[in-house]
Amino acid sequence: MKKLVSFTDLVEIGYRPNQAREIIKTAKKNMADAGYGMYNNKRLGVVPVEAVEKITGLSLCEKGDD
Repeated sequence: MKKLVSFTDLVEIGYRPNQAREIIKTAKKNMADAGYGMYNNKRLGVVPVEAVEKITGLSLCEKGDD
């Protein structure tokens, strides 16, 4: 299972591009607020799966990825 999620991963799942950008942006802000300063970087485009799951409320793991 992937541990990091990017904008393109969210679009492939079915989110619209603007929604995917906002999810990544919010996840980066939450991670930076939690003390992970590297997420303040504009060029960083991946966030942990757990951060996205917290925002969306949906599990991103596939059926065989337990």
